Amino acid sequence: MNLLSSLRRNYEQGRISGVLLLGLGILAAILLFSAIGPFFVDAVNAQVGAVRPRKPPGPEYFLGTDSQGRDMWTLLIYATPNTLKMGLIAGFIGVGFGTALGLIAGHFGGIVDAVIRVISDALLTVPAIAILVIIAGNIDRMTTLVMALVVASLGWMFTTRTVRAQVLTIREKSYVEVARVNGESQWEILFTEIMPNLMPYIVASFVGTVSGSILAVIGLEALGLGALDEMTLGNTIYWSQQSSAVLRGYWWWWGPPIVVIAAIFIGLFLTSVGFDRFANPKLAKR
Repeated sequence: MNLLSSLRRNYEQGRISGVLLLGLGILAAILLFSAIGPFFVDAVNAQVGAVRPRKPPGPEYFLGTDSQGRDMWTLLIYATPNTLKMGLIAGFIGVGFGTALGLIAGHFGGIVDAVIRVISDALLTVPAIAILVIIAGNIDRMTTLVMALVVASLGWMFTTRTVRAQVLTIREKSYVEVARVNGESQWEILFTEIMPNLMPYIVASFVGTVSGSILAVIGLEALGLGALDEMTLGNTIYWSQQSSAVLRGYWWWWGPPIVVIAAIFIGLFLTSVGFDRFANPKLAKR
């Protein structure tokens, strides 16, 4: 009941908007599709040579087959969660690492703050895609986990700057000063007074980082720098490019993965916009 009351109160205050609910609904539908889809298809049909190649959509194959003899519907079901997994792993690592650095830099200040700020600001000026291409191009054995780690390596700087800026503001609040007077240690103040007030910013940053990570992963895979032997949405687009699917009119090779990718980004974008109301009370009042 407390949870329902809290949700209702936030909705009435304008902090939970229809945009947020719509975004979460789209993401929930995609996750449900990824979770229950494998129970209704045969995983073998997503392997190379499992079915007749270049079959158009029809009763036998809902989304047709590609030039490698793979059922596109089955491939889509297994490729979607793998792409989401890479984005979530990169998001958790990037936001976790960035949040830790931002907390330390903003709360303790001094030389530690200066070093973290200089490193993060310097890396933000470097084209991330160029570094990712260089890293991915020099890895012998690429897997979905390695791909997620590569993307996460450059997904922490914006979170670090955002969290640091908020910590610098929060640490000057009166309740933080009261905690200091009461004898709380620096770490107690950090985790009991400052950290809870950062959660809306961290959640919004996580959604944005996941979106950026998925975009980076798909971009690298479309260039042929991903785990080409694994089923992902980016690899599906890459193989359709290699087979000249657009020129040959085989829309079912590249169309469905692009639709799923678009749905993922729309859901993440709407969710990010909705969470901004938690981080910015002025938006909630509007």
